[in-house]
Amino acid sequence: MEAVKQGSAAVGLKSGEHAVLATIKRAPSDLSSYQRKIFKIDDHMGIAISGLTADGRILCRYMRNECLNHRFVYDSPMPLGRLVRQVADKAQLGTQRSWKRPYGVGLIVAGHDESGPHVFYNCPSGNYYDYKAFAMGARSQAAKTYLERQFEGFAGASLDELVKHALHALQASLQDGELTDKNCSVAVVGKDMPFTLLEDESLAPYITAIKEEEPAAAAGMEAEGAGAEGGAAADEAGGAGEDEQQQDQQGGGDGGDGGEAPMEQ
Repeated sequence: MEAVKQGSAAVGLKSGEHAVLATIKRAPSDLSSYQRKIFKIDDHMGIAISGLTADGRILCRYMRNECLNHRFVYDSPMPLGRLVRQVADKAQLGTQRSWKRPYGVGLIVAGHDESGPHVFYNCPSGNYYDYKAFAMGARSQAAKTYLERQFEGFAGASLDELVKHALHALQASLQDGELTDKNCSVAVVGKDMPFTLLEDESLAPYITAIKEEEPAAAAGMEAEGAGAEGGAAADEAGGAGEDEQQQDQQGGGDGGDGGEAPMEQ
């Protein structure tokens, strides 16, 4: 579990027809290339990993073999839910056998089958969950917060909008530096659309688009803040006016009592 939390951030989300994966690629040093975190399993599914890359490659090879066997026997693509359950059973064995260790990697499995698009999360403990949107890895809480605020609009979103949401969530998880087409990768899959990996030049237009949207979003947030401050100031002014009116009424009442006193005498 700690290996997953310390791994690079990964995001998965789905709409009514598509599923998208997005990951941050890390480089061990300035002299090395970035490590790939997204792997194709079959034409209709792929995975994003966070944690120990070696364990992720082992599970990736197992999932590819299972998809090949299912296609050979049944002449059809393997349902996502069945494969995810098998991977969860395999991961759970490492938690109960004394001579094994749990896999130190978390998987986000995204794909499309007969029941539509799916985004599953496989935990090293053997649990698995079906999500509308999910984020894991280092500083993924900021990405989860963004997804929780925006997920209601994912169902009717287009593919381009879904990719932009995934990149915005990744951008939120970056503590320092900025998102570029070199340090992130995106994969898309959907109805009548095979699993496709977007990197470098194919991802550059989306990176440019979200950078252009950031100033507008910041201006909108500032406008909302100014409107909230103006409303608070108006409420304070109204409250002060009401207090003055109450004080005037109390003063008038006291004056009336003072006028009755001579008559009583």
